[in-house]
Amino acid sequence: MRVVIAPDKFAGTLTAVEAAEAVAEGWRRRAPEDDLVLVPMADGGPGFVDVLHASLGGDLLAVTVTGAYGEAVPAHLLLVEGTAYVESAQACGLHLTAAEERDPERATTRGVGELLAAAVDAGARRIVVGLGGSGTNDGGAGLLAALGAAASPEGSLDQGPRGLSALDSVDLTAARERLSGVEIIAASDVDNPLLGLIGATNVFGPQKGLDQMRLMTVDGMLERLAAATDKKLALAKGAGAAGGLGFALMLLGARREAGVELVAAAVGLEEHARGSDLVITGEGAFDFQSQAGKVPYGVAAVAARALVPCIALAGKVMVSSREMRTLGIESAYSVSDLVGEEASFGDPAGSLAALAERTARTWSH
Repeated sequence: MRVVIAPDKFAGTLTAVEAAEAVAEGWRRRAPEDDLVLVPMADGGPGFVDVLHASLGGDLLAVTVTGAYGEAVPAHLLLVEGTAYVESAQACGLHLTAAEERDPERATTRGVGELLAAAVDAGARRIVVGLGGSGTNDGGAGLLAALGAAASPEGSLDQGPRGLSALDSVDLTAARERLSGVEIIAASDVDNPLLGLIGATNVFGPQKGLDQMRLMTVDGMLERLAAATDKKLALAKGAGAAGGLGFALMLLGARREAGVELVAAAVGLEEHARGSDLVITGEGAFDFQSQAGKVPYGVAAVAARALVPCIALAGKVMVSSREMRTLGIESAYSVSDLVGEEASFGDPAGSLAALAERTARTWSH
């Protein structure tokens, strides 16, 4: 039996590569004769570069960039045959700042712009930017500043959304010239616009540390940026990705693609699925948000096109059997149900392997 193992990261415990290896280890205990193909996945958020490097190879270029609060942050960009893969979360990820220290009203995306500049300097003619897991909400203003965009004297592009409150105009000429002749792709797992009730601030601001009472005010700050650049573009799908980094990239000519679909194509997931008998995916929490461009939904869609059943292994399963099937998942299995929540965090790889071993009893033949 041929089994494709294509999980996302288990946030806070396992990378996608580690999760795939843990599933394989457990599966082999029960079904050592099965042919296992490991295809770790990502949707554009944390782990994007690691997953692509594991599948595509290429060269990792180490750089140091500006973090969300001005600190020096180590990052990597992946170079593969003229294409650079950049992970925005490496520069401004929510996981880089302790919860009690987060202040998204002053957090900047300058480091992401520095990553793009490093990619250009390394000779990339195509840059794929993974968007997701950011701790910023500045509409990508810091990215624009790092690439040479200039704001009116009253405003600042490099002080988080607070710097946008007095913004009147933005000159994007230098930033666009910096990326001239380079194809830019924004790999995003969300399709929210920049502004409004379903925009970056109102939907994702609270989880980044924005107070509910400040949401309208901060959304107004981003509206100043949109008015100074391209208000129509602010309503585009994906403009609100990663706190508005999608918007900034679109201002510079980027094309948006669904992150999970882009990664699936890059690692050849559909080709692997066509020759298999089962596809296994997974993530830390399998819930209703999995439908919004997340890895399990994308992997299940690929499996469905290949006419192969897809199951999910997760830290927690928070959807019913009916909801699973609407996502294209035949069955989902929970680590916490098997070993308990405390044990699952104490030994995440071992717990996931144990779940895979038990699941193989049902699915391997």
